[in-house]
Amino acid sequence: MTMTPDHRLHAVIFDFDGIVADTEKLHYLAFERVLAPKGLSITWEDYVAQCIGFDDRDVLRYRLGGAGEEPDGPTLQELVDRKALAFIELVQEQGAPIYPGVWNLVRRLHEAEVPLCVCSGALRSDIDAVLRATGFGHSFETMVTAEEVRRSKPDPESYLLALERLREKHADRDIQPERVIAIEDTPTGIAAARGAGLSVLGVTNTHPREALHQAQWVVESLEAIGVDGLARHLTPPCA
Repeated sequence: MTMTPDHRLHAVIFDFDGIVADTEKLHYLAFERVLAPKGLSITWEDYVAQCIGFDDRDVLRYRLGGAGEEPDGPTLQELVDRKALAFIELVQEQGAPIYPGVWNLVRRLHEAEVPLCVCSGALRSDIDAVLRATGFGHSFETMVTAEEVRRSKPDPESYLLALERLREKHADRDIQPERVIAIEDTPTGIAAARGAGLSVLGVTNTHPREALHQAQWVVESLEAIGVDGLARHLTPPCA
């Protein structure tokens, strides 16, 4: 692979649910397992429109607050814990398919020695369950997950932490945010990555192209994406 210094790709940060693994429906079903017995069901349409991109805490705050219940406190943490267990059970029952193109893209990035990170609103236990079920193993050298930040996407906190960890791990590389690509499937995720100064590739796995307009580049699948293709969209960014 030949690449000029101006187009050097410093790192790639993957969102997880909706980008690496097709698990959004499993998350929804896990929420239903804990909310339905309390009479707090949420429709799939409302979940997609309002909740995808949030971490578990903010999904539950949204539903509890909308029902006039206390959205914080011990009840919230209890529901977060129960939802996490329900999600693991669903992964074990149904599996969690990896999206087309992800395996090959990760392999190519490894071959090119591009640092990889996951930045997700899911819990670490959620991601570990999927990685175990799919055999994806230790494909990502570092992760930022929901329990490590105070504010979920669209706040940039999680991406800023991911960038900090990549810089610590690769202190000799001078990793710059504008040379890092985040791969996202939701408007909230794109806003978070852009807020951290990253370039963003949007994938229409969850939302239509027009909803991802804040990304510099939008594709329908990662199947045809390679390392050079990612690097070409770093400079100059698209409108």
